[in-house]
Amino acid sequence: MPRALITGVTGQDGAYLAQLLLEKGYEVIGVMRRSASSDIIGERLRWLGILNEVALVEGNLVDLSSLIRLMQEHRPDEVYNLAAQSFVATSWRQPLLTGTVTGLGAANVLEAVRIARPEARFYQASSSEMFGKIQEPQQTERTPFYPRSPYAIAKLYAHWMTVNYRESFGLHASSGILFNHESPLRGIEFVTRKVTDGVARIKLGLAKELQLGNLDAKRDWGHARDYVRAMWLMLQQEHPGDYVVASGRSVSIREMVHMAFAHAGLNADDYIRVDPKLIRPAEVDVLLGDASKARQKLGWEPTISLEEMMAEMVDADLARHRAKMSAG
Repeated sequence: MPRALITGVTGQDGAYLAQLLLEKGYEVIGVMRRSASSDIIGERLRWLGILNEVALVEGNLVDLSSLIRLMQEHRPDEVYNLAAQSFVATSWRQPLLTGTVTGLGAANVLEAVRIARPEARFYQASSSEMFGKIQEPQQTERTPFYPRSPYAIAKLYAHWMTVNYRESFGLHASSGILFNHESPLRGIEFVTRKVTDGVARIKLGLAKELQLGNLDAKRDWGHARDYVRAMWLMLQQEHPGDYVVASGRSVSIREMVHMAFAHAGLNADDYIRVDPKLIRPAEVDVLLGDASKARQKLGWEPTISLEEMMAEMVDADLARHRAKMSAG
């Protein structure tokens, strides 16, 4: 039975990846940091019905010794580093934490793998935010990076450290440059989930408006369930590499918002208010990925459209709020 170790297992991607690996017959070790909210930390795994199938162990990306011990004790065949301070807006308010966890944390995982489990295959969660102020209309693995937030800069450090460990030490280390990917498990602070939760609250009479920032930014959105499949495929290849994972379709936040409201039978323009305080200090205006390499080498294709994803997210948030209303 192959064994996988996932950092960030309690997040959106970690939960879907754990589900995928369990379906494929893996033993899944999930790393979670010690937290005051430990009673609710497994909510996403519970939502997917797999909480009791994942072995949750304590560890922290900023503590190299804990990572080395995890590699020695569990001897994983595959290591997926998905943990990060992953909210872009927070990275301006907490740049040093973001650099430490998202950047140096990835280097710690790589170093633990190199020292204690060099035969393991390693995956790094890189981000389309690294492209930032885009240098080409459609971004590939060869597009130059121009990060526009402390988060993106930290991700870029982690990305290049992955390349360096691959080239310096011969690790089977790959990076997935994933464009925006969402689901009902997305954190409430991210714009897609903020929108679908807002739609549900307005539909049920719990709110009268939804405040958002820049509606004109354009993103390439896909479903997290599709994108974790690409992660797994990368580690099944004979040779490691870096891959853009994207839908190849860019849509404005305004269009995405209209999709969500329309699914609930509402007109978005009646409820949306723009709050200048929600505008980023340095905006990434547009992202559009070219996943040709992933299609050709991995045989990967997205299967869930943006419209289907937004409908699923709105329905999930409606169900959540209805359950709370009936319980309370």
